[in-house]
Amino acid sequence: MTSDFADGPLTGVRVVEAGVLLAGPFCAQLLGDFGAEVIKVEDPAAGDPMRQWGRERPYGKSLWFPVVARNKKSVTCNLRVPEGQEMMRELLRTADVFVENFRPGTLERWGLGPDELRELNPKLVVVRVTAFGQDGPYSARAGYGSIGEAMGGIRYVTGDPSTPPSRIGVSLGDSLAGNFAALGAMMALRVAERTGQGQVVDSAIYESVLAMMESLIPEYAIGGYTRERTGSILPNVAPSNAYPTQDGGVVLIAANQDTVFRRLAVVMGRSELAEDPRYATHAARGENQVALDELIAKWTEKFDQGPLLQMLHDAGVPAGSVYTAKEMLSDAHFEARNAIVELEHPEFGAFPMHNVAPRLSSTPGRLRWVGPSLGEHTDDVLRQVLHLDDERIASLRAAGAI
Repeated sequence: MTSDFADGPLTGVRVVEAGVLLAGPFCAQLLGDFGAEVIKVEDPAAGDPMRQWGRERPYGKSLWFPVVARNKKSVTCNLRVPEGQEMMRELLRTADVFVENFRPGTLERWGLGPDELRELNPKLVVVRVTAFGQDGPYSARAGYGSIGEAMGGIRYVTGDPSTPPSRIGVSLGDSLAGNFAALGAMMALRVAERTGQGQVVDSAIYESVLAMMESLIPEYAIGGYTRERTGSILPNVAPSNAYPTQDGGVVLIAANQDTVFRRLAVVMGRSELAEDPRYATHAARGENQVALDELIAKWTEKFDQGPLLQMLHDAGVPAGSVYTAKEMLSDAHFEARNAIVELEHPEFGAFPMHNVAPRLSSTPGRLRWVGPSLGEHTDDVLRQVLHLDDERIASLRAAGAI
């Protein structure tokens, strides 16, 4: 049976992606990671702007695009000309999922809205990823992930309380919207398989961020409390913080459960702390969080990071250091689980990136190739998927459609 899923559980599913930058393309990346055939449709002139994004650009090329476009086929198609729109219709007749993240109304202007597509392919799942969703008073606004993060609540609670709200450090809003879009695509595909009817998946960045905000809304609406920035601590949950080491590093320790705190107290040589009324219970440690953190910091700064971590691990206390890419690439656990893999890139050679997650025991996903060059698969897809002959392909090229 697993031979039917050679590339993952979505082997045999065809996804057409007309997304740019990150949210829509990240959704399609996830589907491709698990075996879907992803045909990425790009403008012939410049392609996805993501090809130019990223801080580091050796040889003038993005190090980000090969990751977010991995496992995809690149086909050029100018959706602003009738010939390109007709070519897209032909592609979508063969597809199971269509992923797009244009501003609402754009597809409709091109004659490619869900109503028109339903007539071409009733089973097609149309995944629409935008900042604010397909309706509502803000739907027509331009919007990026940063705006969705701000409106969804994550920006306000991120950072140190002494500073203005901070960016998380990755494009979290876009990635969350892509994750929810991929989840929605899977649910809609299941319905389409049972009923023969596709549907629209509407994934808004601000709502995807909002979905991660825990009890933030009832805390305010019922408790009258507005969550604030708290830096590295969990308010009233202690100890759970980053503590200094003798060699200038930091170690995260999470020992807020009563049994775990007892283990920490023993390894500190301060077993009496677990019986101290100020620290003996979860509630008491929360009330005395500042004093407890100061006490632990005075202990951790007597040790270098490596020996300190080993003591904590040996004692069964959850602890870890803060990794950068350098530590990830040299970590034994990352290596043992193949968490980072290398693919071959035509310009960069060996190209490391994170592996597929989550892991499936019988039908795992896999990485097949890095993000392709612009239009690399245009002729192959037109011939093999749409069965076009050389004359038709030449006419599309002459019309500026590809």
